[in-house]
Amino acid sequence: MITLPTSDFQGMTVAEFDTTTLLDHAAQQARQRQYEKLFIVDVDCHHYESAAMNDIITFIEEPVMKQMAQSAAGGGARTSGVLPQSIGYQDQSGRVTRYPLRPHEKTPKDKERDVVLTTRWMDSMGVDMAMLFPTPMLQLSFHPLVEMQVALARAYNRWLVERVLAVEPRIRTLLYLPLHDADASYKMIEEFGDKPGVSGFVVVATHDVPVHSNALMKVYAAMEERNLPIAFHAHFNWRDSMFKQFNRFISTHALGFTFYNMVHLTNWVINGIPERFPKLKTIWMESGLAWIPFMMQRLDNEYLMRSNECPLLTKKPSDYMRDFFYSSQPMEVGDDLEALKNTFRMINADTQLLYSSDYPHWDFDLPSTIYDLPFLSDQSRKNILGENAARVFNLEIPKTKLAQIPAAAHG
Repeated sequence: MITLPTSDFQGMTVAEFDTTTLLDHAAQQARQRQYEKLFIVDVDCHHYESAAMNDIITFIEEPVMKQMAQSAAGGGARTSGVLPQSIGYQDQSGRVTRYPLRPHEKTPKDKERDVVLTTRWMDSMGVDMAMLFPTPMLQLSFHPLVEMQVALARAYNRWLVERVLAVEPRIRTLLYLPLHDADASYKMIEEFGDKPGVSGFVVVATHDVPVHSNALMKVYAAMEERNLPIAFHAHFNWRDSMFKQFNRFISTHALGFTFYNMVHLTNWVINGIPERFPKLKTIWMESGLAWIPFMMQRLDNEYLMRSNECPLLTKKPSDYMRDFFYSSQPMEVGDDLEALKNTFRMINADTQLLYSSDYPHWDFDLPSTIYDLPFLSDQSRKNILGENAARVFNLEIPKTKLAQIPAAAHG
């Protein structure tokens, strides 16, 4: 048994900080609320692929790019030098123990580590299926070399499909698209779109490519033809000239995770992408919900005065937005439940909201964040926790999960 330094963790053992132990209260919630009777899908969770970076790099096919990545990694399974490093304090300055202690958690040597760690937290939280996303790889859009961004994206996608998704059907994903290269993105859809566990594709919101660029139309068409959704996953960039003036990470986090999705959504709607691809399901992830009513009102107001600038639109921007899907985390519950209830009404949450945890990040939400809302009907809980996701991602709900939801139990 490994004992940690007393100065850092009071001499406690690693076993006391493993995933199952850390989520003991979550497991108690799951039992109390009888989640085993529900179909729960987490549409946005993460792993730390940096631990497997040396392995991922071996999937780079172009030899010069592979050598560059291996040299930058330094042979130490680290992302430093391989991916651009974002300035941030996501780890809460060491106060979240699952970050520094993650490398010490024991997993069977004959099983893929990411599969074991992911299913451990899923079992503890009562999650049946999860859409797994990278963490450091979300910074890939900052890479100054587009060809390296593409090479790393494809290598990661291949690694995830072959090493993780192929061995665990409960884990699925939306594969990363390097939007700076439309041709490469199109090829990835053709190559991976029908692979087991691939439920769609994701764009990191910090991409600075206009989503209405004509070069990307074939990318959207390819997804629409395959009935695969596109998701815009929020991120932040403290180096952005707009955010450099912030002196606290809380400021960058609060606005960064909404701002970039606001930009892409505006371009998406105003340029009539939903009219051009009416069957393409669109998801906005990890931005919370509070920004959506603002955008609905703001864009509608502008549209009513300058509709001539939006010739493709046949209805108000808010009407298109009510057809989009939104992940719940980080849901701004606060003290004003009426405001949240009104937000749910405005976005048609019963059919359009998808539960997400964002685990293991510091601000993750348990299923109880949705389950315990007093203004939801039993059917609304079922929809948001999993049945909406089943419809979006073409998932089969087990017959054992189709029974009436258990009566809400808080605590």
